[in-house]
Amino acid sequence: MHDQDFNRLALSGRTALVTGGASGIGRATALLMAKRGADIVVLDADTDGLRGLEAAFSDTGNTVIARAGDVTREADIARAFDAAADRGMVIDILVNNAGTGARMPATELDTDTWSRVVDVNLTAAFVLSREFAKRLDRPGAVIPGAIINVASIMGVVGNQLYPNVSYHASKGGLVNLTRALAAEWASKSIRVNAVLPTFAETGLTTALLSSNSLREDILAKTPLGCLAEADDIAEAIAFLASDAARMITGTALPVDGGWTAV
Repeated sequence: MHDQDFNRLALSGRTALVTGGASGIGRATALLMAKRGADIVVLDADTDGLRGLEAAFSDTGNTVIARAGDVTREADIARAFDAAADRGMVIDILVNNAGTGARMPATELDTDTWSRVVDVNLTAAFVLSREFAKRLDRPGAVIPGAIINVASIMGVVGNQLYPNVSYHASKGGLVNLTRALAAEWASKSIRVNAVLPTFAETGLTTALLSSNSLREDILAKTPLGCLAEADDIAEAIAFLASDAARMITGTALPVDGGWTAV
């Protein structure tokens, strides 16, 4: 492979907004994108995780802006975009990574909990995407953009391991939101894709995966016989954001060790 082929994976001169970027898949994605040349804005409600984030990325040589905020609050979203604009940066990559779930039987799921999961996983992704597209759609300027929605394999299959119906429904909606926006915004030179991670080893899943029986069940359902790591998901996201994926839009890419193939 020639050097110019590798350069298509580079993100130099780009600015990415990563929600939920203080930990787990979001942090791995933000760090990888920074290493590939992008400036980064992180929006996360985890104030503890945000502490020291800018210093932790200092060796990349790129600007990293950490902003505390709730993705379900439109004012917090606007402030994240404005923080970049104040530094002369135009966000042209959006990673909708923030997410939550409610593991409980459907018969016990109250509507407030349902709404919170849908608001974080689906509605916030729409609002962020809408604001992203508005700010790129300026008279006389067409800036290619890329949106990557972090959905889940549970957005396209059911789950016999434990009940989590609001998560499934919201992630399924996110998959089809991806397709709808990809079709609508192709004329704006905005590509919209999703990744569908399987269970990944992160600090957020430590408690869940501490059950040996659950871990064994997951491995049994995964043809490659292993769990994902945050970096595996980050690599897929960074690829979809890059020029190497310039002809890819409206797709939902499983990063699941073959789970959805069988």
